[in-house]
Amino acid sequence: KKHPLGEFYPTAIARAQRYAVVQERLISPEGTFPVIGRSSAYRFGALQHLANTALRHELPAELKPGAVRGALTAVVRRMIEAPETFDEKGWLQVGAVGHQPSIREGYIATGSLYLCLAGLVHLGLPANDPFWTAPAEPWTQKRIWSGVDISADHAYKDGK
Repeated sequence: KKHPLGEFYPTAIARAQRYAVVQERLISPEGTFPVIGRSSAYRFGALQHLANTALRHELPAELKPGAVRGALTAVVRRMIEAPETFDEKGWLQVGAVGHQPSIREGYIATGSLYLCLAGLVHLGLPANDPFWTAPAEPWTQKRIWSGVDISADHAYKDGK
């Protein structure tokens, strides 16, 4: 069966894989990433693309499942375990890390905060999936900041 994107499918996948690499490379050794943009209160929902690429088994060869798992887990832990992330009734509070009400945009309400769950789509993978069973590995920034010699990062070019 032909994919709905037709002849553009390989290009779309290649671009999606490159963006997954970019997202993985933005995760620091400490499990942080640059909080940028209007929807910062969605927390780790910002990494939905990387999580979804893992869910779809479309990680590029340079991203190892054990490393991506570790990176995503580090971010989620860092954000969820921050003080004041939840109110006294257990609901998420506005913020990227903890309670930061000034980060709220006008369209953000308590329910909006749960878009962070989009960053957990990889939880849909079965327990026996290589994403879960692969040995833990350090992700890119962990390797870089521990002095490991890694390949240079290059821009994506269509058709190459």
